[in-house]
Amino acid sequence: MPRDASELSRRLARDAEAVCRHYLSNGRRQGRYWTVGDVRNAPGRSMFVRLSGPDAGPGAAGHWTDAASAEHGDLLDVIRESCGLIDFRDVAEEARRFLSLPRPEPRQALACIRTPVLAGSPEAARRLIAMSRPIRWTPVETYLRARGIEAVHDAGALRYHPRCYYRPDDGSPAQGRPAMIAAVTDLDGEITGAHRTWLAPDGSGKAAVGTPRRAMGSLLGHAVRFGAAGDVLAAGEGIETMLSLRLALPAMPVATALSANHLAALLLPPTLRRLYIARDADAAGDMALAALTERAAASGIEALALSPRLGDFNEDLQAFGPAALRAALRIQLAPQDAVRFVTEASARTG
Repeated sequence: MPRDASELSRRLARDAEAVCRHYLSNGRRQGRYWTVGDVRNAPGRSMFVRLSGPDAGPGAAGHWTDAASAEHGDLLDVIRESCGLIDFRDVAEEARRFLSLPRPEPRQALACIRTPVLAGSPEAARRLIAMSRPIRWTPVETYLRARGIEAVHDAGALRYHPRCYYRPDDGSPAQGRPAMIAAVTDLDGEITGAHRTWLAPDGSGKAAVGTPRRAMGSLLGHAVRFGAAGDVLAAGEGIETMLSLRLALPAMPVATALSANHLAALLLPPTLRRLYIARDADAAGDMALAALTERAAASGIEALALSPRLGDFNEDLQAFGPAALRAALRIQLAPQDAVRFVTEASARTG
Protein backbone atom coordinates (compact mmCIF):
# COMPACT_ATOMS: atom_id res chain seq x y z
CA MET A 1 0.00 0.00 0.00
CA PRO A 2 1.49 3.40 -0.95
CA ARG A 3 2.89 5.64 1.78
CA ASP A 4 4.24 8.65 -0.17
CA ALA A 5 1.77 11.54 -0.57
CA SER A 6 2.23 11.84 -4.33
CA GLU A 7 1.75 8.10 -4.84
CA LEU A 8 -1.36 8.14 -2.62
CA SER A 9 -2.73 11.03 -4.68
CA ARG A 10 -2.06 9.17 -7.95
CA ARG A 11 -3.72 5.98 -6.68
CA LEU A 12 -6.79 7.94 -5.58
CA ALA A 13 -6.92 9.76 -8.94
CA ARG A 14 -7.18 6.42 -10.78
CA ASP A 15 -10.47 5.85 -8.97
CA ALA A 16 -11.60 9.48 -8.71
CA GLU A 17 -15.32 8.83 -9.11
CA ALA A 18 -15.35 6.21 -6.33
CA VAL A 19 -13.52 8.67 -4.05
CA CYS A 20 -16.11 11.36 -4.81
CA ARG A 21 -19.05 9.02 -4.25
CA HIS A 22 -17.61 8.04 -0.87
CA TYR A 23 -16.40 11.38 0.52
CA LEU A 24 -18.53 13.86 -1.46
CA SER A 25 -21.80 11.94 -1.33
CA ASN A 26 -23.93 15.10 -1.56
CA GLY A 27 -22.69 15.69 -5.12
CA ARG A 28 -23.31 14.02 -8.47
CA ARG A 29 -21.58 13.29 -11.74
CA GLN A 30 -22.00 15.81 -14.55
CA GLY A 31 -20.12 14.69 -17.67
CA ARG A 32 -16.40 14.49 -16.87
CA TYR A 33 -16.79 16.20 -13.48
CA TRP A 34 -18.21 15.57 -10.02
CA THR A 35 -20.07 18.62 -8.72
CA VAL A 36 -20.80 19.38 -5.06
CA GLY A 37 -21.20 22.42 -2.81
CA ASP A 38 -17.70 22.43 -1.33
CA VAL A 39 -14.82 20.22 -0.26
CA ARG A 40 -16.56 19.58 3.09
CA ASN A 41 -19.43 17.84 1.23
CA ALA A 42 -22.05 20.56 1.46
CA PRO A 43 -24.92 20.31 -1.04
CA GLY A 44 -24.51 22.55 -4.07
CA ARG A 45 -22.68 22.82 -7.39
CA SER A 46 -19.84 25.32 -7.00
CA MET A 47 -17.03 22.74 -6.66
CA PHE A 48 -15.87 20.69 -9.66
CA VAL A 49 -13.71 17.55 -9.40
CA ARG A 50 -12.12 16.27 -12.63
CA LEU A 51 -12.92 12.55 -12.99
CA SER A 52 -10.64 11.70 -15.92
CA GLY A 53 -7.20 12.70 -17.09
CA PRO A 54 -3.58 11.88 -16.32
CA ASP A 55 -2.52 10.71 -12.85
CA ALA A 56 -0.60 13.93 -12.19
CA GLY A 57 0.15 17.34 -13.67
CA PRO A 58 -2.16 19.81 -15.47
CA GLY A 59 -5.64 18.43 -16.06
CA ALA A 60 -5.02 15.47 -13.74
CA ALA A 61 -7.94 13.38 -12.52
CA GLY A 62 -8.89 14.23 -8.96
CA HIS A 63 -7.92 17.89 -9.18
CA TRP A 64 -10.71 20.20 -8.08
CA THR A 65 -11.63 23.87 -7.89
CA ASP A 66 -14.33 25.62 -5.90
CA ALA A 67 -15.63 28.51 -7.99
CA ALA A 68 -17.22 30.18 -4.97
CA SER A 69 -14.21 30.19 -2.64
CA ALA A 70 -11.30 29.82 -5.12
CA GLU A 71 -10.07 26.84 -3.10
CA HIS A 72 -8.41 24.05 -5.05
CA GLY A 73 -6.52 20.83 -4.42
CA ASP A 74 -6.42 17.09 -4.98
CA LEU A 75 -8.23 14.09 -3.55
CA LEU A 76 -6.06 13.98 -0.43
CA ASP A 77 -7.43 17.45 0.35
CA VAL A 78 -10.95 16.10 -0.21
CA ILE A 79 -10.33 13.36 2.37
CA ARG A 80 -8.79 15.81 4.84
CA GLU A 81 -11.59 18.37 4.66
CA SER A 82 -14.58 16.04 4.34
CA CYS A 83 -13.42 13.92 7.30
CA GLY A 84 -12.33 16.90 9.42
CA LEU A 85 -8.73 15.64 9.72
CA ILE A 86 -5.73 17.78 10.63
CA ASP A 87 -2.53 15.71 10.66
CA PHE A 88 -1.31 14.30 7.35
CA ARG A 89 -0.68 10.99 9.11
CA ASP A 90 -4.42 10.65 9.70
CA VAL A 91 -5.22 11.71 6.12
CA ALA A 92 -2.80 9.13 4.72
CA GLU A 93 -4.19 6.42 7.01
CA GLU A 94 -7.74 7.17 5.84
CA ALA A 95 -6.61 7.19 2.17
CA ARG A 96 -4.91 3.83 2.59
CA ARG A 97 -8.01 2.47 4.28
CA PHE A 98 -10.15 3.61 1.35
CA LEU A 99 -7.76 2.16 -1.23
CA SER A 100 -7.88 -1.23 0.52
CA LEU A 101 -11.69 -1.44 0.24
CA PRO A 102 -13.11 -3.68 -2.50
CA ARG A 103 -14.42 -1.68 -5.45
CA PRO A 104 -17.94 -2.71 -6.54
CA GLU A 105 -18.78 -2.92 -10.21
CA PRO A 106 -20.14 0.43 -11.53
CA ARG A 107 -23.66 -0.99 -11.98
CA GLN A 108 -23.61 -2.37 -8.43
CA ALA A 109 -22.29 0.91 -7.05
CA LEU A 110 -25.10 2.89 -8.68
CA ALA A 111 -27.70 0.44 -7.37
CA CYS A 112 -26.28 0.80 -3.88
CA ILE A 113 -26.29 4.59 -4.04
CA ARG A 114 -29.87 4.70 -5.27
CA THR A 115 -31.18 2.32 -2.61
CA PRO A 116 -33.01 4.55 -0.11
CA VAL A 117 -33.37 3.74 3.56
CA LEU A 118 -36.02 4.99 5.93
CA ALA A 119 -34.82 7.95 8.00
CA GLY A 120 -34.27 6.91 11.61
CA SER A 121 -34.30 3.19 10.79
CA PRO A 122 -31.76 0.63 12.05
CA GLU A 123 -30.22 0.51 8.56
CA ALA A 124 -29.83 4.30 8.56
CA ALA A 125 -28.13 3.98 11.96
CA ARG A 126 -25.76 1.34 10.62
CA ARG A 127 -24.85 3.54 7.65
CA LEU A 128 -24.17 6.50 9.94
CA ILE A 129 -21.87 4.42 12.13
CA ALA A 130 -20.06 3.06 9.06
CA MET A 131 -19.43 6.63 7.85
CA SER A 132 -18.00 7.68 11.22
CA ARG A 133 -14.48 7.13 12.50
CA PRO A 134 -12.69 6.34 15.80
CA ILE A 135 -12.71 9.03 18.45
CA ARG A 136 -8.93 9.24 18.89
CA TRP A 137 -7.69 12.83 18.42
CA THR A 138 -11.18 14.17 17.71
CA PRO A 139 -13.53 16.65 19.43
CA VAL A 140 -15.19 13.64 21.09
CA GLU A 141 -12.07 13.08 23.20
CA THR A 142 -12.00 16.79 24.04
CA TYR A 143 -15.67 16.71 25.04
CA LEU A 144 -15.28 13.67 27.27
CA ARG A 145 -12.18 15.12 28.95
CA ALA A 146 -14.17 18.26 29.70
CA ARG A 147 -16.62 15.98 31.52
CA GLY A 148 -13.79 14.46 33.57
CA ILE A 149 -13.56 11.27 31.48
CA GLU A 150 -9.85 11.06 30.72
CA ALA A 151 -9.91 7.55 29.24
CA VAL A 152 -12.51 5.35 27.56
CA HIS A 153 -11.88 1.64 27.97
CA ASP A 154 -13.16 -0.46 25.05
CA ALA A 155 -14.13 2.66 23.09
CA GLY A 156 -15.31 0.85 19.97
CA ALA A 157 -18.96 1.74 20.62
CA LEU A 158 -18.13 5.44 20.24
CA ARG A 159 -17.40 7.10 16.89
CA TYR A 160 -16.94 10.62 15.53
CA HIS A 161 -18.65 12.22 12.55
CA PRO A 162 -17.39 15.67 11.53
CA ARG A 163 -20.59 16.71 9.70
CA CYS A 164 -23.51 14.73 11.07
CA TYR A 165 -26.78 16.22 9.85
CA TYR A 166 -28.82 18.06 12.45
CA ARG A 167 -32.37 19.06 11.58
CA PRO A 168 -33.57 21.96 13.75
CA ASP A 169 -36.95 21.59 15.43
CA ASP A 170 -38.26 24.71 13.66
CA GLY A 171 -38.06 23.02 10.24
CA SER A 172 -35.16 25.09 8.93
CA PRO A 173 -32.59 23.38 6.66
CA ALA A 174 -30.37 20.61 7.99
CA GLN A 175 -26.91 21.56 9.23
CA GLY A 176 -23.72 19.49 9.20
CA ARG A 177 -22.26 19.53 12.71
CA PRO A 178 -19.58 17.48 14.54
CA ALA A 179 -21.11 14.72 16.64
CA MET A 180 -20.30 11.85 18.97
CA ILE A 181 -21.96 8.74 17.55
CA ALA A 182 -22.69 5.78 19.85
CA ALA A 183 -23.59 2.34 18.49
CA VAL A 184 -26.61 0.67 20.09
CA THR A 185 -26.36 -3.13 19.96
CA ASP A 186 -28.41 -6.17 20.96
CA LEU A 187 -27.15 -9.06 23.09
CA ASP A 188 -25.53 -10.64 20.02
CA GLY A 189 -23.57 -7.48 19.22
CA GLU A 190 -25.65 -6.56 16.17
CA ILE A 191 -26.13 -2.81 15.61
CA THR A 192 -29.78 -1.86 16.05
CA GLY A 193 -29.53 1.90 16.46
CA ALA A 194 -27.33 4.93 17.04
CA HIS A 195 -27.24 7.81 19.49
CA ARG A 196 -25.98 11.22 18.39
CA THR A 197 -24.58 13.96 20.63
CA TRP A 198 -23.87 17.09 18.59
CA LEU A 199 -20.82 18.96 19.83
CA ALA A 200 -19.33 22.44 19.72
CA PRO A 201 -16.73 22.58 16.91
CA ASP A 202 -13.85 22.56 19.42
CA GLY A 203 -15.39 19.82 21.55
CA SER A 204 -15.66 22.09 24.58
CA GLY A 205 -19.27 21.05 25.19
CA LYS A 206 -22.51 20.11 23.49
CA ALA A 207 -23.61 22.12 20.47
CA ALA A 208 -25.76 25.19 21.12
CA VAL A 209 -28.87 23.67 19.52
CA GLY A 210 -32.34 22.90 20.81
CA THR A 211 -31.91 19.12 21.13
CA PRO A 212 -28.21 18.19 21.08
CA ARG A 213 -28.98 14.52 21.83
CA ARG A 214 -31.08 12.30 19.57
CA ALA A 215 -31.38 8.56 18.99
CA MET A 216 -32.37 6.56 15.93
CA GLY A 217 -33.12 2.95 15.13
CA SER A 218 -34.41 0.21 17.40
CA LEU A 219 -33.53 1.02 21.01
CA LEU A 220 -35.95 -0.87 23.27
CA GLY A 221 -34.11 -3.57 25.18
CA HIS A 222 -30.76 -2.68 23.64
CA ALA A 223 -27.82 -0.57 24.82
CA VAL A 224 -24.51 1.13 24.12
CA ARG A 225 -21.97 -1.33 25.56
CA PHE A 226 -18.47 -0.96 26.95
CA GLY A 227 -16.85 -4.29 27.76
CA ALA A 228 -18.27 -7.78 27.39
CA ALA A 229 -20.77 -8.80 30.06
CA GLY A 230 -20.28 -12.16 31.73
CA ASP A 231 -21.67 -12.87 35.17
CA VAL A 232 -21.59 -9.20 36.29
CA LEU A 233 -22.85 -6.05 34.55
CA ALA A 234 -23.54 -2.44 35.50
CA ALA A 235 -26.38 -0.70 33.64
CA GLY A 236 -27.53 2.90 33.65
CA GLU A 237 -29.06 5.69 31.59
CA GLY A 238 -26.50 8.14 30.17
CA ILE A 239 -23.31 7.59 28.18
CA GLU A 240 -21.29 10.03 30.29
CA THR A 241 -22.73 8.55 33.50
CA MET A 242 -21.64 5.01 32.64
CA LEU A 243 -18.28 6.09 31.23
CA SER A 244 -17.64 7.82 34.57
CA LEU A 245 -18.40 4.61 36.43
CA ARG A 246 -16.13 2.66 34.09
CA LEU A 247 -13.33 5.19 34.52
CA ALA A 248 -13.42 4.39 38.24
CA LEU A 249 -13.86 0.63 37.66
CA PRO A 250 -12.30 -0.05 34.23
CA ALA A 251 -12.80 -3.83 34.39
CA MET A 252 -16.54 -3.54 35.08
CA PRO A 253 -18.57 -4.08 31.87
CA VAL A 254 -21.32 -1.48 31.51
CA ALA A 255 -24.43 -0.97 29.39
CA THR A 256 -25.96 2.43 28.63
CA ALA A 257 -29.71 2.27 27.94
CA LEU A 258 -29.92 6.03 27.05
CA SER A 259 -33.09 6.80 29.07
CA ALA A 260 -34.93 5.74 32.20
CA ASN A 261 -37.70 4.03 30.23
CA HIS A 262 -35.21 2.08 28.15
CA LEU A 263 -33.24 1.14 31.25
CA ALA A 264 -36.37 -0.40 32.77
CA ALA A 265 -36.79 -2.50 29.59
CA LEU A 266 -33.14 -3.55 29.15
CA LEU A 267 -32.69 -7.15 27.99
CA LEU A 268 -30.33 -9.04 30.30
CA PRO A 269 -27.62 -11.49 29.16
CA PRO A 270 -28.35 -15.15 29.95
CA THR A 271 -24.94 -15.49 31.65
CA LEU A 272 -25.71 -12.71 34.13
CA ARG A 273 -25.72 -13.49 37.86
CA ARG A 274 -25.47 -10.02 39.37
CA LEU A 275 -26.68 -6.70 37.99
CA TYR A 276 -25.66 -3.29 39.30
CA ILE A 277 -28.18 -0.59 38.45
CA ALA A 278 -26.58 2.86 38.34
CA ARG A 279 -29.56 5.02 39.21
CA ASP A 280 -29.92 8.70 38.48
CA ALA A 281 -31.09 10.64 41.52
CA ASP A 282 -34.54 11.62 40.26
CA ALA A 283 -38.06 10.21 40.09
CA ALA A 284 -37.51 8.61 36.67
CA GLY A 285 -34.35 6.97 37.95
CA ASP A 286 -36.22 5.53 40.94
CA MET A 287 -38.92 4.07 38.68
CA ALA A 288 -36.34 2.51 36.35
CA LEU A 289 -34.50 1.02 39.32
CA ALA A 290 -37.67 -0.56 40.69
CA ALA A 291 -38.79 -1.96 37.33
CA LEU A 292 -35.41 -3.41 36.36
CA THR A 293 -34.85 -4.85 39.85
CA GLU A 294 -38.16 -6.69 39.59
CA ARG A 295 -37.35 -8.04 36.13
CA ALA A 296 -33.88 -9.16 37.22
CA ALA A 297 -35.28 -10.98 40.27
CA ALA A 298 -37.80 -12.80 38.06
CA SER A 299 -34.84 -14.11 36.03
CA GLY A 300 -32.92 -15.23 39.12
CA ILE A 301 -30.43 -12.34 38.86
CA GLU A 302 -29.32 -10.47 41.97
CA ALA A 303 -29.85 -6.72 41.48
CA LEU A 304 -28.01 -4.09 43.52
CA ALA A 305 -28.40 -0.32 43.29
CA LEU A 306 -25.47 2.05 42.82
CA SER A 307 -26.40 5.53 44.03
CA PRO A 308 -24.50 8.76 43.30
CA ARG A 309 -23.86 11.46 45.87
CA LEU A 310 -25.11 14.14 43.48
CA GLY A 311 -27.41 13.82 40.46
CA ASP A 312 -25.47 11.11 38.59
CA PHE A 313 -22.01 9.55 38.52
CA ASN A 314 -20.63 12.04 36.03
CA GLU A 315 -21.50 14.86 38.41
CA ASP A 316 -19.76 12.88 41.16
CA LEU A 317 -16.67 12.37 38.99
CA GLN A 318 -16.38 16.06 38.14
CA ALA A 319 -16.99 17.17 41.72
CA PHE A 320 -14.89 14.64 43.64
CA GLY A 321 -12.49 12.95 41.19
CA PRO A 322 -11.99 9.31 40.17
CA ALA A 323 -10.38 8.10 43.41
CA ALA A 324 -13.26 9.40 45.53
CA LEU A 325 -15.79 7.97 43.08
CA ARG A 326 -14.08 4.57 43.24
CA ALA A 327 -14.14 4.66 47.05
CA ALA A 328 -17.85 5.55 47.07
CA LEU A 329 -18.62 2.72 44.65
CA ARG A 330 -16.59 0.17 46.58
CA ILE A 331 -18.84 0.20 49.62
CA GLN A 332 -21.88 -0.37 47.38
CA LEU A 333 -20.46 -3.48 45.67
CA ALA A 334 -20.86 -7.06 46.81
CA PRO A 335 -17.71 -8.05 48.76
CA GLN A 336 -16.44 -10.40 46.04
CA ASP A 337 -16.91 -7.69 43.39
CA ALA A 338 -15.15 -5.09 45.53
CA VAL A 339 -12.11 -7.37 45.53
CA ARG A 340 -12.48 -8.22 41.86
CA PHE A 341 -13.09 -4.79 40.36
CA VAL A 342 -11.71 -2.23 42.82
CA THR A 343 -8.43 -4.08 43.38
CA GLU A 344 -7.86 -4.32 39.62
CA ALA A 345 -8.75 -0.65 39.15
CA SER A 346 -6.25 0.35 41.84
CA ALA A 347 -3.58 -1.78 40.17
CA ARG A 348 -4.21 -0.08 36.80
CA THR A 349 -3.96 3.41 38.23
CA GLY A 350 -1.00 2.63 40.48
